[in-house]
Order: sequence, then C-alpha cells, then structure tokens
Amino acid sequence: QEREDHCRRGNEERKQRHPSEQEHRRERSGDRDRHRDHSDRRKNPNERAGARGHEREREAQNLREQQAEREFYNERRREHRQNAESSGTEQNPELRQADNKPKDKAAANKEKPSFELSGALLEDTNTFRGVVIKYSEPPEARIPKKRWRLYPFKNDEFLPVMYIHRQSAYLLGRHRRIADIPIDHPSCSKQHAVFQYRLVEYTRADGTVGRRVRPYIIDLGSGNGTFLNNQRIEPQRYYELKEKDVLKFGFSSREYVLLHESSDKSEANTKDDDDEEEKEEESDS
Repeated sequence: QEREDHCRRGNEERKQRHPSEQEHRRERSGDRDRHRDHSDRRKNPNERAGARGHEREREAQNLREQQAEREFYNERRREHRQNAESSGTEQNPELRQADNKPKDKAAANKEKPSFELSGALLEDTNTFRGVVIKYSEPPEARIPKKRWRLYPFKNDEFLPVMYIHRQSAYLLGRHRRIADIPIDHPSCSKQHAVFQYRLVEYTRADGTVGRRVRPYIIDLGSGNGTFLNNQRIEPQRYYELKEKDVLKFGFSSREYVLLHESSDKSEANTKDDDDEEEKEEESDS
C-alpha cells in the first residue's frame, strides 16, 4: 500500500508539474491525422480530378437544359406569330395584296446611283461671313471701265448716289451682313437680286464682232419679285440693262435709275466712250 500510495503521489506531482503534456500530446496526434489526410490526397489525385470533372459535367448539362428550354419557347412564339398572321390575312385578303404591292413598287422604283454634282462643294466655297450665297458669278464676269451709278428716289425725295463700278457684281437684299446694296423693305428677300457685269459679244455696223461689258440684273427667286421699267422679270434669268432704266424691288416705293458718268453729255461722247471701253476690254482679254 505504501508503494501504491507513493506511485500515486508521484503521478499527481508529475501532473501538477507538467499540466500541458496532455495538450501537447493531443496537438501531436492532431498533426499526425492532418499529415495522413494530406498524404492520402497526394496518393489519390485521380479522385480529386474526378470530382472536378463531375462538376463540369453538371454545369454542361444545366446549360444544355437551358438551351433546350429557350428553343422550345422560341418555337412556340414563332408558331403563335404565324397563326396570327395567317388568320389576319385570311380574314382580310386585301391586306395581303396591299402588303405585296409596295414591295414590288419599291423594287421597281429603286433609285439608281447618281454621279452628278450635288452642289455641296459649291455651297462650302460660296460662303461669305458664314452665310451661304445663293448666287455664283458666271465666267464672263468683268469689272466695268465705265463708271455706272444708281440714282435712288423715294417718291419725290432724292437719295444719295450709289457708285457701282468698283466690283463685277453687287448683291441686293435685306441681309445687311452680306448685301452690297441693302434693301430694308420687309417685302424684299434677304438675297433678292444681283447686279452683274458681263463681257458679251455684239455686232458692229460694219458686220464685225466686238465685245464689251454690259450691266445685267438677275432675280434670285425672291418672293415679291424684281421690276424692270414697271414689269416683273422672271427669276434666275439675266436681263440686260440700259441707260435710264428704272429698277424696283418687291413692294418698296424706292426707284433706282441707272446712269453713268457721261449720261449728261451728248450721244457722240457716249459712243466714243463705248468704243474706248471696247478697246480696253479687248486688250485685257
């Protein structure tokens, strides 16, 4: 009994001295178990790959099932549409003919490709101060040698003289930003008409052909028109002007009389001026 008591006391003392031995033994046993599991996994990689392959097969099967459901529903929708269309055309056969006719007309009236000038380039180049000009000068445009003038009258009131010999063309209109000769009457268009000088040919008394610069007026399709000697002129057409011609624009009461610097002289002097102008223009050309 003394020996047994001695052994028990020794064991109790050991337990009191080393209380963490049991925990240490438990940790060692846990590490051994983990090591065994890891070694088992290394030894059997096929099982791991098999589990992955099984998951992939499941995903592929789910995708197939979803696609099959979509196709099924799409077929049902198509059948429903076809049934609705067939029922509508059977009730109204005229609709079927009306549906077919526009297609035939569209095929017959299909526009062919056009390679003509569209005018877009002309619009880009013929701009002034950011505004597209409706008019472009002809190739025979020239600056006159004779000093032409416009004498405006408003009823009996005499207005300042306009000298119109420094340019080959003068734009008349209500748009003050681009107009060379502004017309403020509300019945006039923004780009109403153009006063244009052109180099034209004429026959002399002896039958020979000569060239000289003559003034012309052209209406740019205005709403209320341009009047030459109280007669409305056609739009987009040149009309030759002569000395003492009277111009009116729209419903404006102003009248513009065309004269030049030698208008108050004799006819002989004017003929001499015409001959000199002709010679100068021939030398320039």
